[in-house]
Amino acid sequence: MKKKALVIAPGRGTYNKEELGYIKRFHADKKDLIAAIDDYRAKHGQTTVTDLDSKSSFSLSEHSRGDNASPLIYACAYADFLSIDRDKFDIVAVTGNSMGWYIALACGGAASNDNALHIVNTMGTMMQEKLIGGQMIYSLVDENWKVIPGRREYLMQLMAEINAKEGCALYTSIELGGMLVFGGNAAALSELEKALKPEGRFPMRLQNHAAFHTPLMDPISEAALGKMDETLFRHPAHPLVDGRGHVWTPYSTSAADIWRYTLGHQVHRHYDFTAAVQVAAKEFAPDNVIILGPGSTLGGAVAQSLIGINWQGWTSKEDFAKRQKENPYIIAMGMDEQRKLAV
Repeated sequence: MKKKALVIAPGRGTYNKEELGYIKRFHADKKDLIAAIDDYRAKHGQTTVTDLDSKSSFSLSEHSRGDNASPLIYACAYADFLSIDRDKFDIVAVTGNSMGWYIALACGGAASNDNALHIVNTMGTMMQEKLIGGQMIYSLVDENWKVIPGRREYLMQLMAEINAKEGCALYTSIELGGMLVFGGNAAALSELEKALKPEGRFPMRLQNHAAFHTPLMDPISEAALGKMDETLFRHPAHPLVDGRGHVWTPYSTSAADIWRYTLGHQVHRHYDFTAAVQVAAKEFAPDNVIILGPGSTLGGAVAQSLIGINWQGWTSKEDFAKRQKENPYIIAMGMDEQRKLAV
C-alpha cells in the first residue's frame, strides 16, 4: 500500500560545500533534464549548472549568489522530485520554503519545467543584480526546540524600536519553524545584530541574501510582474500550499491568481513557512514528509513547525529524534541514509 507523502522544496542557502557534486552523484540518469537547464543557462550567457556542480571546490561568492544558486538548487531539487519512488509514495501535496515555492510550482505541475526554470532564473538574477538589503536569523526555541517564553514578544518590540530610528527599515521575512528570519536594510540589520544576545550560531547573517519577503522587494515584484505573465502558470496536478498557508487545488486554481501571488505577495510580503507546513500536515495527513535536496538544513525547521501543533504527539526535539530513530517520519533526500527510503 502506498504511503501518502507531503513534498517540501528547499530555498536558498541549501547548496553548500557538502553539496558540491550533488547533480553528478545522484542524477546521472537525468541527463535530458540537466541538459535542458544547461541549455537555457548557456543561451542567457550564464554558467551552466553542470559547470557549477563540477567545480573543484565550493566558492561562497560564486555558488551562493542568486543568479547561480537559484537554478542550481532548482536543478537538484526538481531532479530529486522526479526520483521519488511513485510505487511507494502517493504525493498528496507540495510546498516549499521561500524560493522553494518556485520549485514547488514545477513539482506540483502549476508550471512546466521550462517555465518554472525561467521563473527561478529570472528572479534569482534580478535579486542578485539589485541585492536590496539582507536577512538575519534568530531562534525562538531552546536547545530542545521548546518555545522560549517571551522571546517573540521581545523580538517584536526590538523590531519596533529599531524601525523608530532614522534610516532603519526592518521586517519579519520568514517564519521558519523555531526560527524567525528578519529582512531589512543595512542600517537596521546592524542595529539588530548589536542588540541581539549571541546564542550559539545566532544571530546569523545570511550571505548573498537580499531582504526577501519584505516591502523592500516592491521594485523587484513590480519588475517581475512586468517581465513574466500569467501564461507561465497553469492548474496544478497536486495541491500546493503557499507561504500564507493557502491551499491551491487542481480544480480551483486560476492561472492569473497564482501568477499574481507568486510574483506579488510571495516576493514582497512575509512568508510563513511554519503555517505552510502545519496546514499541509493537518489538511492532508501525510504518512511521511519528503524534503527535497540539496542539503538537509530544512529538516529542523519542518520538525519544529510540526512540534508547534503537537503533531504525532511531539512536544520537543527529544520526541522527534526518538521517532526518527525508530521509523523516520521526515525523509531528507539530501541525507544519504534517508534518501534510500524515498527513491
